[in-house]
Amino acid sequence: MDWNASDYSALRKNMVRSQLLDRGITDHRVLAAMNRVPREFFVPRQLRREAYEDHPAAIGHGQTISQPYIVALMAELLELKGRERVLDIGTGSGYAAAVLACMALEVFSIERIPELAEQAVDNLKVAGFSQVQVRCGDGTRGWPEAAPFDAICVAAGAPVVPEALREQLAIGGRLVIPVGTEHGVQRLLLITRLSADRFDRQECGDVRFVPLLGEEGWT
Repeated sequence: MDWNASDYSALRKNMVRSQLLDRGITDHRVLAAMNRVPREFFVPRQLRREAYEDHPAAIGHGQTISQPYIVALMAELLELKGRERVLDIGTGSGYAAAVLACMALEVFSIERIPELAEQAVDNLKVAGFSQVQVRCGDGTRGWPEAAPFDAICVAAGAPVVPEALREQLAIGGRLVIPVGTEHGVQRLLLITRLSADRFDRQECGDVRFVPLLGEEGWT
């Protein structure tokens, strides 16, 4: 059958209800953003009918778009109110950047694979989020000239929290990042900057992400 916008809208509403609300995602800004962003625009065309299923999806170059629940969980941990400047590491297809753009003032996103960075720009434009700034580069080094950031979201598993990202976090800012093994389960960490040299660290459950490659990541 031919699918149209209303078909995807119905899938999106069901995803928000069954995968997010039923699992404890309660931030109304997160729920609204997940209900607004057309995830089907951020997966390969042949996978669009599976866009709202409860699992990651391959987007090429050995990378994936995270399952909806994980995107929502990481966004909720950032506690965005609408005036923040956000750094998104691991643009991929651009989906998480679009979600964050619904919740923040500015979003800067870094993708290390040139082809994916170019595709993300196209995806974001088609979906109506051309205000997201995307660059190709080493995400572990952050975006120094745009720092400090009120929130940083990292969609790849690191061996440790990159020092560059900690330093680019504003005081009071929140950094969400998976840390652990290169291939396997990682711990999702929430790092909050309390002062110039003090950080709080909370563990928020087990996750599984592709490796974060770069100067302060996996080589």
